[in-house]
Amino acid sequence: MSIYDIEVTETDGTDYQLEKYEGRPMLIVNTASKCGFTPQFDGLEKLYQNYKDEGLIILGFPCNQFGGQEPGTSEEAAENCRLNYGVSFSMHQKIDVNGEDEHPLYEYLKSSKKGLFNDKIKWNFTKFLVDKNGEVIERYAPKTKPESIKDDIEKIL
Repeated sequence: MSIYDIEVTETDGTDYQLEKYEGRPMLIVNTASKCGFTPQFDGLEKLYQNYKDEGLIILGFPCNQFGGQEPGTSEEAAENCRLNYGVSFSMHQKIDVNGEDEHPLYEYLKSSKKGLFNDKIKWNFTKFLVDKNGEVIERYAPKTKPESIKDDIEKIL
């Protein structure tokens, strides 16, 4: 199985397989709009604007598993991102990133790049960088600011 076999759902309910982005690097992030790390949307959007013409895709997945910091609907989460942070990259339906109902994407990401002590996602804004070949090359902690991973993105563009 590859990352390209995984199906995800956009905020509007449209399903698609990640093969849509084959040959392009992806930064995949679990998000929340009421989190202390929420200002990272600014940095994520800057990365997207700086590198989208070179092929970078950023995919946001709202999640309410950490402190109830994404309590609304998927649509409300996406609207908040657009209005408050100018987010133009793809936002998706709310998902679980850990546990019994964890999304297959996060099963795949976590099995590809373990965390510091185990594979569990510890908090919102954990980031995974996937290269053009679909390989998960790096996992970044929630506290890692998007602008600090610029060099890693440039290496795989």
